[in-house]
Amino acid sequence: MAQQRGRKRSAGPERPRHACFSGIAQMDEDTHYNKVEDVVGSHVEDAVTFWAQSISRNKDIMKIGCSLSEVCPHANSVFGNLDPKKIYGGLFSEDKCWYRCKVLKIISDEKCLVRYIDYGNTEILNRSDIVEIPLDLQFSSVAKKYRLWGLQIPSGQEVTQFDQGRTFLGSLIFEKEIKMRIKATYQDGTVIAQAEYGSVDIGEEVAKKGFAEKCRLTSSTNICEEKKSDPGQLVLRNLKSPIPTWGHRSNQSAFSRPKGRLSGRMILDSKNENDAGNHVTFPKDSLAVGDFNLGSNVSLAKIKQDQKLIEENERLKTEKEVLLESYKTLESKVEQTIQELQQEKATTMDLTKHLESTLKTRVGTRMKNLAAKVEILKEIRRVNINVRFGNDLSDALQVLEEECFTNPASLTELERIWAEYSLAQENIQICENVNEVSILIARRNEVQQKLNMAVEVFILEVDELPLNKRLKTLQDLSTSLEAVYGKAKEGVNSEEILKKFYDWKCDKREEFTSVRSETEVSLQRLVGWFQNTVKAFDLSVEEPLTSEDTIGVIDEILEKTESSVCKELELSLIEQGDADKEIILNTYSQVLQKIRLEERLIATVQSKYKDSIESDDHDGSEIEKIKQEITDLRNSVFQEVYREQEEYEKLNSLVHKWFPELPLLFPEIGLLKYMKSGGLLTMSLERDLLDAEPMKELSGKRPLVCSEVNGQIILLKGYSVDVDTEARVIQRTAAYHRAWRETKEDSGLLPLIFLFLCKSDPMAYLMVPYYPRANLSAVQASVPLTSEEALKVMRGVAQGLHTLHKADIIHGSLHQNNVFALNREQGIVGDFDFTKSVNQRASVNMMVGDLSLISPELKMGKPASPSSDLYAYGCLLLWLSVQNQKFETNEDGIPKVDQFHLDDNVKSLLYSLIYCRSSMTAEQVWNAECFLVPKGKLPPNPEKDTEYTQYKEEEELKTENLNKYKEKTRNGEANFD
Repeated sequence: MAQQRGRKRSAGPERPRHACFSGIAQMDEDTHYNKVEDVVGSHVEDAVTFWAQSISRNKDIMKIGCSLSEVCPHANSVFGNLDPKKIYGGLFSEDKCWYRCKVLKIISDEKCLVRYIDYGNTEILNRSDIVEIPLDLQFSSVAKKYRLWGLQIPSGQEVTQFDQGRTFLGSLIFEKEIKMRIKATYQDGTVIAQAEYGSVDIGEEVAKKGFAEKCRLTSSTNICEEKKSDPGQLVLRNLKSPIPTWGHRSNQSAFSRPKGRLSGRMILDSKNENDAGNHVTFPKDSLAVGDFNLGSNVSLAKIKQDQKLIEENERLKTEKEVLLESYKTLESKVEQTIQELQQEKATTMDLTKHLESTLKTRVGTRMKNLAAKVEILKEIRRVNINVRFGNDLSDALQVLEEECFTNPASLTELERIWAEYSLAQENIQICENVNEVSILIARRNEVQQKLNMAVEVFILEVDELPLNKRLKTLQDLSTSLEAVYGKAKEGVNSEEILKKFYDWKCDKREEFTSVRSETEVSLQRLVGWFQNTVKAFDLSVEEPLTSEDTIGVIDEILEKTESSVCKELELSLIEQGDADKEIILNTYSQVLQKIRLEERLIATVQSKYKDSIESDDHDGSEIEKIKQEITDLRNSVFQEVYREQEEYEKLNSLVHKWFPELPLLFPEIGLLKYMKSGGLLTMSLERDLLDAEPMKELSGKRPLVCSEVNGQIILLKGYSVDVDTEARVIQRTAAYHRAWRETKEDSGLLPLIFLFLCKSDPMAYLMVPYYPRANLSAVQASVPLTSEEALKVMRGVAQGLHTLHKADIIHGSLHQNNVFALNREQGIVGDFDFTKSVNQRASVNMMVGDLSLISPELKMGKPASPSSDLYAYGCLLLWLSVQNQKFETNEDGIPKVDQFHLDDNVKSLLYSLIYCRSSMTAEQVWNAECFLVPKGKLPPNPEKDTEYTQYKEEEELKTENLNKYKEKTRNGEANFD
């Protein structure tokens, strides 16, 4: 109790309660009062006083640290008198880094109390750890001392509450950005300020907790009372307190350590560069009261007494020479005895103090040690027991036994038939008798059918098996075991190993279960004692309890509990013997072999499965490479086809000039068909050569496929042919091709690239350019043509009809899907059904909206004629001119033109095409006046012109494809003329 009272804060001499602060310097109200500073808390002295660093001086702290790390290791240690106003370099004991400091007090010849001026905390240093620093580092401190405005420490505050207040303030300001509203400044530099952290008033929070009280204000100064103590006394009081500023790491050190530095360089906290300095932590042995108490009164008196005896001896030495030797001997013995007595006394006193201290904390220490052991035991039970007793190996064996993968029955049958098939193939290879080969082939084919059935059965069975899931389970299992046990032993394979493991595990489990049960019973008894003891100290319990019966058994319970816990710890932590390690390693090796065996079986089945379905798993880059190789090869083939066509053309020239017998002498080269096709037919192409994709949206009666040749998109149109229709197709395509070849781009016709006959099927394929979304149907569905564009396109269509009619070719099936508007300006007529004869009827599906494109004579069953082509042309022109307006027709299905408001020239042409066709030709249509009208006379359509601008980008691809084709056509067809 005396010790507790001694730890209260000394109130010092009585002073008036409402005295003014004589040590306060009033601030310039205009420039400094209520000035706001952003700082970071670095050190706490009490509940209202702390040190902090301005955020604006972060770089200064870094520069100081770098300079000190370079200068101080080579500087001289201080000696002689130390100047309290001078700044030195101090070696902080915790991180062995240098910081600026000032000397507060000389403790002894070797020790000094210093303050680290850039952080605010203090430490006792040896003189050897204090060095001189140059003048460029002799400037003001980075840290300032602050005091909370309007608050003071209550007089007579207990040390415990004092330390709690200091800890609480540290939790509010340490390493946090706070705003300081300055009110005044002491003459010693202490700043009186209002501290805020966000929206929190730190002073109010401290006052609410009762760690400080509000100052009573005087009428004259309105400044709170200050009970300032001597700085040295405050430091010593902090040092002697049970929780010093730099003391217990669990709480206080969190806001009293400086940031460390490595290799003399300062390291900034990654959280915030502004938190560059915290504070110094002192070792506990530097805080002992004995560092300040230089000797007890007893030892000092004894030393003085010894000194007097020495002086007396010196005096007697001159007087009694005879007794000198004996006196010296006696004196030596006395001194030795005294020293031994002092040592014994000191030892006895230390032992007595230790025993007293131990007896005072015996129960607490014992309970603390027991709790620590129980905590260790919890962790051991959670982590270590599975490995020590092989539970993980038992679990692994259970997984291997319960879900073991076995060889599929279909695999055995498949391997048997596969061997039989291989033998049949081998017999065919070695057979030399032609008559026996057919028998062997029949036998091989029979076995092959069985093999196919076995493969199908095997694939179906494997598809039902969770091979990948099982393989993943085995891989995870082996990985986890290898991480624990490492490398396995080779050549271990015996069921006796597993039996021995199970027996060993049962014995260990039984022993450990007994010890664990004893531990749990002891701990439960201790818990029960605590529960009963609560009643003995509960004043609200009225029923009488005998303290001897309740409390007296605790020693026995503790002894038993400690014994049980220690026994289990010893059993759990003791190193396994060689025999135990051998059993576990052998079992682990056996388990790993079983895992590897099952993995190999699964790999075998998966390999057979892949072979059975002939799967080639190539990655994306390899597939792309193969595709590119195929494309390059296809382009090379087409180059050869072009060169072959050139050779055919040379032969054609020889036939006409010199050797007309060549087609008859060499019928196998197909020269005659080539000549009949006008140079369009080739014998070297096959449909399979092209990487063609079906065009279902364009396919109707004839299948259409799309492909790419030398960067050009093409269409293949297929025609079913026989002997008669094959000749007709060649004849009609030749006539069409010759008509196009005369004027080419100006013909108004869709060009033909190649014609070839399929060798495996009765099909003829015509290769033409592909213009995506360029036919009139697609154009009008997306961005309809303007009137000017429509006239340009239809003039090109008229040119195409003129080219055909001049060559005595009737189109017969002109409609919106085989008329193309290239670049929305050039119109061309597409191909038609080359299998039809000239006298065949037109298609009944020639409709544009509700308007039929079939002329009245065709409806009556008459053959197609130039007039019927012009009728279809007129209906298409009318459709383009009136856009989405509704058509009216007469009883013959002929549309009425008068109902529409059209240009007179256009209307005149429509009358001639629809009503008076007998007097019109395609050439007259092509030269019609409406097509020759200048652009300025055509009615503008701004809305559609805007739509065309947006649509033009989509048409650029079509133009590019057409240009490519034209260029190749010029190069490839030049010899035909």
